[in-house]
Amino acid sequence: MQRNTNDLLTALSPMFTRIEPRLQAAKYIHAVMSDLPKRNGWTIAEHAGDRSPAATQRLLNRARWDTPGAMSVVRRFATERLNAAPGPTRLTVGALDESGQEKKGQATAGVKRQHMGCAGGIDNGVNTVYLAFIRAGTGHALIGARQWIPAEHITDPVTAITTGLPLDLVFATKGELAIGLLTDAWRDGIGFDFIAGDEVYGTCTKLRTFLEDHQQAYVLRVRSSFALTLGGGTRLTCQQAVTRHCRPKRAWTIRSAGQGSKGERAYAWAWIATSGPRHFLLVRKHRKNGELAFHYCFVPEGQPVTLPRLIAAAGLRWPVEESFESAKDLFGLDQSQVRLYEAFLRHLVLVMAALAICAVSAAAARHRTDTQAPPPTRPGQQPPADPGLIPLTIAEIKRLFNAATTSTPSLLHTAHWSIWRRRHQARARWFHQRARLAAG
Repeated sequence: MQRNTNDLLTALSPMFTRIEPRLQAAKYIHAVMSDLPKRNGWTIAEHAGDRSPAATQRLLNRARWDTPGAMSVVRRFATERLNAAPGPTRLTVGALDESGQEKKGQATAGVKRQHMGCAGGIDNGVNTVYLAFIRAGTGHALIGARQWIPAEHITDPVTAITTGLPLDLVFATKGELAIGLLTDAWRDGIGFDFIAGDEVYGTCTKLRTFLEDHQQAYVLRVRSSFALTLGGGTRLTCQQAVTRHCRPKRAWTIRSAGQGSKGERAYAWAWIATSGPRHFLLVRKHRKNGELAFHYCFVPEGQPVTLPRLIAAAGLRWPVEESFESAKDLFGLDQSQVRLYEAFLRHLVLVMAALAICAVSAAAARHRTDTQAPPPTRPGQQPPADPGLIPLTIAEIKRLFNAATTSTPSLLHTAHWSIWRRRHQARARWFHQRARLAAG
């Protein structure tokens, strides 16, 4: 953990023209990795030992440093170390998703009343599109972010100046922001087996065309009304295609979408070939309520096309939600109190740096700290005497690091509770898996 911290801070050094903001950025990263209940200019400055928030505010608002360059450093650090973590070669997915932060007033760049997933509906806030790098069975981290700015903010000169919008900024949809994030990743030499995303990205024709032009495989969620062209030129919506071609029970196969916190996430799956030889509709059906989810898929020439591979890619979209949860709850991704466009991105990149350090440390320790007992094979099976431990998580890595670098609580006390939690989670996971077997 300490080595990863030192390595990333060293890699970030060339992004700063002066030593003062470089040292302040290191303090900022350490502060958001700490156990502070809230992470804002005042609490971060107090944790850093500063006499006022001035240095922290200067770092975000006025100091000269390369924000896009720092984002690139974090991106390359996270992907290289996740790929180097122990374990067999696994599928890698770039997951696109947006996340918001509720805000008061109208003085923040990009703020307006809009749909906010974090608020559960329409609320005042800002939205940002993220790219996450996910390696199956290993780990995941956020590796790119671009804030969505409403068109009326860009065209209003007063708003543009007071919120610090770049002079060359043009309006971009979330799909177009995703194109920019992927372009940045490819420029850094980062490759993905698949790109995944929800309906916002699946229905963006420009994004799908961009991915196909670059021969990038994708599995993107689409709405039930999304139109497909099947063999013979038949034009159907996704819902109509399922009704026509997936009525027999034998059309569906039960497969896991990946490992969840309580075991395998099993669904019924079906796929339908479209008129193009490299495009498919992948359909997921909930086994209890029959709810359907649709994925439009593209696999370029020369790459394997199998149902299990598409299912695996579709199932690897959800870890981006875990990255959001960790980044917000553990590192304060949504706790910034800045108002300027550049300052907001700087807060994001420093939080993403802290998340990357813990994510790659957890990935490196995953296989040697996973001692869970074998899962149950029959409903009435007796539980094991020792359920073992789940692997070290990002949250546990962060707790242990803070205990090792501060005086209280003691490292031994923190380690005891870490082991207790992981054993309790392993036991709960085993019983949940057995309950699933009993339920059929």
